[in-house]
Amino acid sequence: MPELPEVEALAGFLREHAVGSVVGRVDIAALSVLKTFDPPITVLQGRDVTDAARFGKHLAMQAGDLWMITHLSRGGWLRWTDNPSAAPPKPGKGPLALRVHFFTPEGLTPAIDLTEAGTKKRLAVWVVHDPSEVPGIARLGPDALAVTEPEFAEILGGTTARLKTSLVDQALIAGIGNAYSDEILHVAKLSPFASSSKLDAESVATLYQAMRDVLTDAVARSVGQDAARLKGEKRSGMRVHARTGLPCPVCGDPVREVSYAERSFQYCATCQTGGKILADRRMSRLLK
Repeated sequence: MPELPEVEALAGFLREHAVGSVVGRVDIAALSVLKTFDPPITVLQGRDVTDAARFGKHLAMQAGDLWMITHLSRGGWLRWTDNPSAAPPKPGKGPLALRVHFFTPEGLTPAIDLTEAGTKKRLAVWVVHDPSEVPGIARLGPDALAVTEPEFAEILGGTTARLKTSLVDQALIAGIGNAYSDEILHVAKLSPFASSSKLDAESVATLYQAMRDVLTDAVARSVGQDAARLKGEKRSGMRVHARTGLPCPVCGDPVREVSYAERSFQYCATCQTGGKILADRRMSRLLK
């Protein structure tokens, strides 16, 4: 799932390439992607693109007094194409969900494609007058790169959830997902299963600095990249996430995994849990 650094980079990409252009035809390939119907998405046609922004993990493009808000979910992505097909896409064919054509001041006719891999279609698009009309944005906590250390400490102190859960809860802190929470906890050398409210002041400060460092580094590596290269850039910077069985870059011990429901996370037992191997719920069920 694209998280804060990638969505920030995509917003920057749209500011550079789409702002100043005029929205042309909007092609809907998957009707299920639209979560609002009034105003209709076709009302964007003919409007100037005036801005692009990020709200947590939501990508936003402004056209006049309207916003097109996108949540890419787990399998979604944005692709820019300089030479889109003139023919509207056939609904239900392939990963394409939505295509927005543009007319640029230079006379070019590029487009953005919103695509989604896999069979579980969760990509979502809203057209609203105010971003706060999107339920996921309305419930966001402070942004991970804007929250202050005292605010961060207060947030953690107010929940009994495990650290992993707290970091990915968008109502507590906005922008962090599964991948970067793994990285932040590894840098902070804290267990994903540690209780948020029981951290001492030193651990809170360490975690806050790790969050700042991991995210600002990822943003620096991502912003300015072509949209097509962002996924590769994200993977190349990971220390433990999606690296199960590979050596920890700090201590050399194998990176371990905990699986639950449809998700999993990775950690280093030596660096983060004092050598303790965390219970893997999926494996525990198989052994019963």
